[in-house]
Amino acid sequence: MRDETISEFLDRLADRVPAPGGGASAALHAAQAAALLAMVARYSTGEKYAAHQQVVERIIRESDALRGRALTLAEQDAAAFGAVAEAYRLPKEDEEQRADRSAAIARALVGAARPPAEVITAALDAVELAETLLPIGNPTVVTDVAAAAEAARAAATTARVNVEVNLTGIRDERSRAALLADTARVDEIAARAEQITAAVRAELVK
Repeated sequence: MRDETISEFLDRLADRVPAPGGGASAALHAAQAAALLAMVARYSTGEKYAAHQQVVERIIRESDALRGRALTLAEQDAAAFGAVAEAYRLPKEDEEQRADRSAAIARALVGAARPPAEVITAALDAVELAETLLPIGNPTVVTDVAAAAEAARAAATTARVNVEVNLTGIRDERSRAALLADTARVDEIAARAEQITAAVRAELVK
């Protein structure tokens, strides 16, 4: 997926195929947030920003790593959804086959929920980096910090529904509890992203 052109990816996203879908899109939102933050940080180097050099360098490193992590999650999401489709295609002609199929579907759904759950964590990481960068970054590209925050918010809210759609078929209570704990963080992520955007917009009208 990471080697496709944007047009190729969008063609696959628009096609009548199981994956990529919303989960991969959520991960790509997170990747874009990370890329935007890395760009703003790279514009915030040099003598003028020497007092914050170490922090900016850390943000560059972490944003670049986050971008790669998010792309990997996009690929994992597409693969996991394929596993769900395969589980649903298992035979169900007798009681034993139906039980095996049901267990395979439940396992596959847990696997399908994990990448979007991890995207929520990635979105939180992006928002935290944006909060750190906003007061020290180059003001000429400050709107890109808001763009990163909004991309992170989209990543989190999109990932949440992609976790929730799998929850109804997951029987393991420990897995359900862990996934629900991930989704419970989304409202806070969205609120913090909104605060970043509001702060940027307030600066624009001064």
